[in-house]
Amino acid sequence: MLGMFCIRACSGLVGRWTATCVRSLHVFPGITVDQIDEEVSKLLQLKAQLGGNDGKNQFVLKTPKGTRDYNPKQMAIREKVFNTIVGCFKRHGAETIDTPVFELKETLTGKYGEDSKLIYDLKDQGGELLALRYDLTVPFARYLAMNKITNIKRYHIAKVYRRDNPAMTRGRYREFYQCDFDIAGQYDAMIPDAECLKIVHEILSELDLGDFRIKVNDRRILDGMFAVCGVPDDKFRTICSTVDKLDKMPWEEVKKEMVNEKGLSEEAADQIGEYVSMQGGMDLAERLLQDQKMSQSKLACAGLSDIKLLFTYLQLFQVTDKVVFDLSLARGLDYYTGIIYEAVLTQAGVAPVTTEAQNGAAAEESVSVGSVAGGGRYDGLVGMFDPKGRKVPCVGVSIGIERVFSIMEQKAEASTEKIRTTEVQIMVASAQKNLLEEKLKLVTELWNAGIKAEVMYKKNPKLLSQLQHCEESGIPLVAILGEQELKDGVVKLRVVATREEVDISRAALIDEVWRRTSAA
Repeated sequence: MLGMFCIRACSGLVGRWTATCVRSLHVFPGITVDQIDEEVSKLLQLKAQLGGNDGKNQFVLKTPKGTRDYNPKQMAIREKVFNTIVGCFKRHGAETIDTPVFELKETLTGKYGEDSKLIYDLKDQGGELLALRYDLTVPFARYLAMNKITNIKRYHIAKVYRRDNPAMTRGRYREFYQCDFDIAGQYDAMIPDAECLKIVHEILSELDLGDFRIKVNDRRILDGMFAVCGVPDDKFRTICSTVDKLDKMPWEEVKKEMVNEKGLSEEAADQIGEYVSMQGGMDLAERLLQDQKMSQSKLACAGLSDIKLLFTYLQLFQVTDKVVFDLSLARGLDYYTGIIYEAVLTQAGVAPVTTEAQNGAAAEESVSVGSVAGGGRYDGLVGMFDPKGRKVPCVGVSIGIERVFSIMEQKAEASTEKIRTTEVQIMVASAQKNLLEEKLKLVTELWNAGIKAEVMYKKNPKLLSQLQHCEESGIPLVAILGEQELKDGVVKLRVVATREEVDISRAALIDEVWRRTSAA
């Protein structure tokens, strides 16, 4: 019905139906903007197939929903963030691997709880049912089991795919990068777990995104809490998924979902509500160990003892100022078995800026990204893939890199600092005509010495245009050649920022460029 309505509204003219559909929101309140966007997209595709008035095919020039392009300035910001993260991973002794962007569908199914519906299925490919990877953790577990690896500290940065409802301005996409750090192997309790939290603390501090906190909990504490509150065993995971929504929904709505949709008794929900409101540190763990109900659960007591040990190590790592033991933290993924954690920004983003929403309309929205990192312990996941069920204990963390980019990009927009999109150290320029061959000789000498250099692709460019290019691109130095310089065996070296010029002998130019740019 909606499609027929939009077709009638546009009367075959694409230029009129957008306004008509928008006006229809008031006439047909049941119609959402997303529905209209979908119909508009269908009509654009139909128009492209039918062709324009001139008989040529018309293409719809847009990225798919939940994806985006990145311009050179945005890529420069991304590269800086990646370098910071990889530097931290390497500082902690990690090596890297890579896995296919798609996996056998059976590898991924049954690992993500209620989020399994977000997996992108692929059509049958030569007898294999495939799906795009949802995260990097399950492929990592498959890799360990397949290669019989029992000890590794690895990082992996790659794209993952989720058939989610995207929120582009908040860094929520259907195609996005994950930056994972994981420690696999049998080690003493809580030492690797504490190092993962130390890594999150280092990365968020170095990126200077704003104030943050790292919430920690334990799946065993949650399961013990559910048990003593009267949650049936078969409802543990589904109630856990509901508790996981507390960062997005108020308790009353979460309770309503537990009772009305999940079939939990109101009494059990109220008892859960008392516990999930608790936050603290080692003192809270000690208090809960003495709690009349929680102390009855061996599972919960084991988790609380590990929380106490974790905070002991975190004190030694000097990160307890940002870590809080939060019983509302659940993390909905099914494969977690112990410690879980999540890093959230605790202050508002930068000032609102106008961004380009995915439907092409301007939208004004401040950065509101919520969680920027998360992870936990998953000791049983590798055993799910091993033919003999052999387990490899694992703990890891994933940095929500796209959400970090959203903040960094808007901070850059608000800043007056110019972002360089190239690393060129010096431009080879000419002051007179007919010096192209000499410029090419000099730029070759610079390239051969490992210096990042550039020359204009014109035989006789004007000196002013060459200097303007340097200023616009942020190139710090210019090597100017002229007939007199060639006779004297020198190069006129110009500092773009100060416009200072000095004659440098051709033989000393390379060392001088390195000296002046090594600190930059």
